Amino acid sequence: MAETAADLPPSLWASSAPPPPPTGPLPGETRADVAVIGGGFTGLSAALHLAEGGADTVLLEAAQIGFGASGRNNGQVIPNLSRLDPDDIVAGVKPEHGGAEKGEQLVALIRDSASLVFDLIRRHGIAAEAVQNGWFQPAHRPSRMKVAERRVAQWGRRGAPVRLLGREETARLAGSEFWHGGWENPTGGRINPMGFARGLAAAAIAAGARVHTGSPATAIARTEAGWRVETPRGAVLAQRLIVATHAYTPPGLWPGLERSLVPVRSYQMATTPLSDNVRKTILPEGHALSDTQGDLHFFRFDASGRLITGGGLILPFGWDGRIRARIRGRLQSVFPQIGDFDFTHAWWGYIAATDDKAPHLYELAPGVLAWTGCNGRGVALATALGREMARASLGKPLSEIAAPVETLRRIAGHAFAPLGVAWNQALFRWKDRRD
Repeated sequence: MAETAADLPPSLWASSAPPPPPTGPLPGETRADVAVIGGGFTGLSAALHLAEGGADTVLLEAAQIGFGASGRNNGQVIPNLSRLDPDDIVAGVKPEHGGAEKGEQLVALIRDSASLVFDLIRRHGIAAEAVQNGWFQPAHRPSRMKVAERRVAQWGRRGAPVRLLGREETARLAGSEFWHGGWENPTGGRINPMGFARGLAAAAIAAGARVHTGSPATAIARTEAGWRVETPRGAVLAQRLIVATHAYTPPGLWPGLERSLVPVRSYQMATTPLSDNVRKTILPEGHALSDTQGDLHFFRFDASGRLITGGGLILPFGWDGRIRARIRGRLQSVFPQIGDFDFTHAWWGYIAATDDKAPHLYELAPGVLAWTGCNGRGVALATALGREMARASLGKPLSEIAAPVETLRRIAGHAFAPLGVAWNQALFRWKDRRD
């Protein structure tokens, strides 16, 4: 059955997170200093920081808080990008966007992004099953230890508390002999992402933001008095605007914005709670794990002892049965001690991919900001960029925020980009099997 604006997918997070704060549709016309479109991590972080900074803020969410990727992801809080190392990030910032200096600021933002998430959770008392015991990336074959060594060297030069892991320590931290070593960042961890989203909404409301759910933005127009955002039941007139819709950007909301990214399905699942005897042998220190494979292997526990994992499918047909069978085999291979288990939940959501694997922060027009390109690392990154967009909307010059700001960058041949994503997924899997 197709989702509606009132529905949430039947994920573990939707069933286990505390309830959201009371909200409802925008009832008529109103004014604000800043309007935020989208009730995920970016929009909620922006609304919270705007309200704390004294801005009269209205947030519009088309469905429910955390409806999109923010409420559907695996909940790993990872302070790096999936495909780009710090040197790559710095080299990728063009001189007209700030060059190496701005690239280093973005690297520092990413380095500290997981700590920002956990600091917000602690400061606002958010019930999100938060565990900051670290994240690590094991190498799935010996040659991939070069990747771990490179990342430890590059992040270490920039002040991240990273360390290289040998094969024995990796096996101990993972509870599996599947990998060949790896690297760790202890500032990472895991959360219930829906709990975090709902807690951010409550914190933003407590700080003075007005949050309206069931209020899709249907049109944006520039007027003499500011930016007017239309919804089915009302409108907001604001001086500044943050578009935080990301992979759930509706066509036509802003010309070309949906062509700056490719929505890619990411599948998640949760096992039945494992017995204590098994539980203490898998990720015994409470880490989050995602490895170096193109066909990513990723695992973490929730507060009830469920192993939360997932994977990708090249084609979506019959996805529920196919992903369960595929990941069941993976778990039994990686963690043979798991024994008999079942999946109680399987769900999916879209992540926003970019062709260069990099995030892009845009000034769409004077006073209008957006970003795209989480590429599967959005929990920490979206929270941090939401704060930076808030700072800009509070009056900080764009040249002084901790990310390069560009004009809108559309993906060439966007209509065929999903085929390219599917091809890359197939190629990654073939390479992993070959090696």
